[in-house]
Amino acid sequence: MAIAAIGSIPLIMTLGNSMLIPILPAMKSELKLSAMQVSLTITVFSIAAAIFIPILGYLSDRLSRKVIIIPALIIYGVGGLLAGFASSALSNPYVLILIGRILQGIGAAGTAPIAMALTGDLFKGGEQSRVLGVVEASNGFGKVLSPILGSLFGLVVWYAPFYAFPVFCIFSILLTWFFIKESKNKKASPPFDQYFLGIKHVYKKDGRWLLATYLAGATCLFTLFGILFYLSDVLEKTYKIDGVIKGLILSIPLLVLCLTSYITGSKIGKNLELMKKLIVIGFLSMTLSYGLLIFFEKLVPFLFVLVISSFGTGLVLPCVNTLITGSVGTEYRGFVTSIYSSVRFLGVAIGPPIFTRLIEWSRTGMFLSIAALTLIIGMAALFMIHVKGKDGTPNTKTKVRYDYV
Repeated sequence: MAIAAIGSIPLIMTLGNSMLIPILPAMKSELKLSAMQVSLTITVFSIAAAIFIPILGYLSDRLSRKVIIIPALIIYGVGGLLAGFASSALSNPYVLILIGRILQGIGAAGTAPIAMALTGDLFKGGEQSRVLGVVEASNGFGKVLSPILGSLFGLVVWYAPFYAFPVFCIFSILLTWFFIKESKNKKASPPFDQYFLGIKHVYKKDGRWLLATYLAGATCLFTLFGILFYLSDVLEKTYKIDGVIKGLILSIPLLVLCLTSYITGSKIGKNLELMKKLIVIGFLSMTLSYGLLIFFEKLVPFLFVLVISSFGTGLVLPCVNTLITGSVGTEYRGFVTSIYSSVRFLGVAIGPPIFTRLIEWSRTGMFLSIAALTLIIGMAALFMIHVKGKDGTPNTKTKVRYDYV
């Protein structure tokens, strides 16, 4: 049940943007908004989350994970209620919808990033990597479920998804409240100046490989959301497929990602050499997939080749999650994993607009560009992530910890 509670937390965050995408055209029509105004409902959520993720990560190190997660879920639910109430009761609800979305972004900042740090606190060894695989699979499952749920709720009334958010939050709050048991013997937090020096020491000592893992996570999310944006556009304009059917087709590569993440997390244990190999293999798979997509335009073969990239992403993310979470001490884990989550969020945010420009430029150029990007990041992982211990042998068991400075 503790694993179920942890898995529910990133699921809630994933629903934040993806579940609204199917209702955006109806929102634009009903409220007589411009395309820019509608897009702001997604943008303000992402900006608020990106700003508050490091802040709440720091506070989770100073206080506790649970003390941050539960209020964050409450704020997330309240933001949904505010946006839903404004949409159903007011004639001009747009400003309150934006305020509600900002609240949801702040709440989202205290969910999945802190859940990763919490996993590192509660589970050790191979069990830790397995649960991190569950966290990533839950994240992927949320991406699969979101467009389908958004389409179904939208059939009732366009603003129904806003009211669904607090319902999902209640379940996650109850699971977290009753089944997450944090250690009562947690080491006292250092003063801020010592904490800052400790963080500085972490990045000075391990900044090279942390940078590589941050780039790996951001690239995976950037290419994933960008290619899904492209596929969504193709389904509507070329194949005239919309609604729930469109959501089901978009879920195919995400299901592959979800399943691969879960299996990878359950198998890697604390084998750092294996993690590095899987990261490189994952990026090579993505490079191969995006390079081959140039030659496939028909939907079915396109999807078959696309799932190779989803398979690669499913190899990379659980390994990166485990490397970051398991190699940083409890005192600084919340901040370090939060920076990682902010970078991932940035990848999600910039994917669709950059892919829009690439599509306008050239379909072939778009696929070659992202294939080159994934190849470069894969090579960076190969040369910047080091898995050898001080004695020159593979360090597959030792967890690096940092004492207060």
